[in-house]
Amino acid sequence: MTEHTESSAARRDGEHRAPVRRPASLQRPMMIGKIHRATVTQADLHYVGSITIDTDLLDAADLIPGQQVDVVDVTNGARLTTYVIPGEAGSGQISINGAAAHLVHPGDVVIVIAYGMLSDYDARTFLPNVVFVDENNRIVEVHDDPGHAPDGYGLLDSGVPIEPYQAAGLVRTAAGRAVAEAHDVEPAR
Repeated sequence: MTEHTESSAARRDGEHRAPVRRPASLQRPMMIGKIHRATVTQADLHYVGSITIDTDLLDAADLIPGQQVDVVDVTNGARLTTYVIPGEAGSGQISINGAAAHLVHPGDVVIVIAYGMLSDYDARTFLPNVVFVDENNRIVEVHDDPGHAPDGYGLLDSGVPIEPYQAAGLVRTAAGRAVAEAHDVEPAR
């Protein structure tokens, strides 16, 4: 059981405050973008470490050059952290560079995941960019539910749809994308 105590400053001032379970400054590491089941096209051990990704895929997943990502190898179970280098648009390139080439090989199926720190308030309504690709790393679908699998993709959805859990603070744009609506109460900063 967690014991909550008052701050020493509050005790010195004679002020008594209720314990706080979740401070307003809480930051949550959240999945912000993912390229799902891409096929590795190249692995080069003698190269500056990183993962080179077709810029069309980077744009769809809202990833930028230099951004930290996890690479999860579905083929062999390896998992590693590296950073993104942009590849030629439309090339379908997914190239593993440097020491990671010992773990991930051409033809392996990988998931590339980026995380970001969001305030507790923002994390509750944030919608990630989840990019599904075909065997040639061409975009099949971009979605904002991390547990959704496109029809005909050969995967089952994971869990329950995320939208009902976030719907309290979301509205749909004309394009159909869900976005956070204005709230009457501003988050504590």
